[in-house]
Amino acid sequence: MTENNPILPGFPEKESADLLRISNIKYVEKDEFFISEGQIPRKFAIVLSGSFRYYYVNEKGDEFTKGFVLKNTVLSAYSAMVQGTPSLFNIQALEPAQILEVNYQSWLQLRTSNIFWDHFLIRALEKGYFAKEKRERELLLLDATSRYKIFLSEFPGLDKKVKLNIIASYIGIQPESLSRIRKKSGN
Repeated sequence: MTENNPILPGFPEKESADLLRISNIKYVEKDEFFISEGQIPRKFAIVLSGSFRYYYVNEKGDEFTKGFVLKNTVLSAYSAMVQGTPSLFNIQALEPAQILEVNYQSWLQLRTSNIFWDHFLIRALEKGYFAKEKRERELLLLDATSRYKIFLSEFPGLDKKVKLNIIASYIGIQPESLSRIRKKSGN
């Protein structure tokens, strides 16, 4: 039976109640960090509203946007959380957002009691893996204009919410180059 839960639409009633019991709804301000580079993550979240970005910073201070996370998606520095090591990247809100924050250790206990959570984890990991493969292919084989068009189709409206340098860092080009691409394409 599926409950029509506005917080976790599509989740079965029991599992929704179990997850809500070990979670907290949090509001995240624009530019606030969910996880910072160097922090050992002990939580993950489901994005209820808003958007986030994953990004790296090199020794010169240059930012490289790894990906974007939108509504109804899991937000985590998964490898670091599982291994108990510092995160190698930042997770930052691009706009005011609402998340369902879950303590990882509490979730592990919940996971041992119900196979649903193994299936949930596998689906989330598969989604992330598929996105990673697709992104790698785009960065290796496509030109910047094609990558920008894909960005626009996958993240409609995000170009109006974030700075040009963030989009450029995601596409893998300098902001000046993106300005020229936008001008040519009429965006």
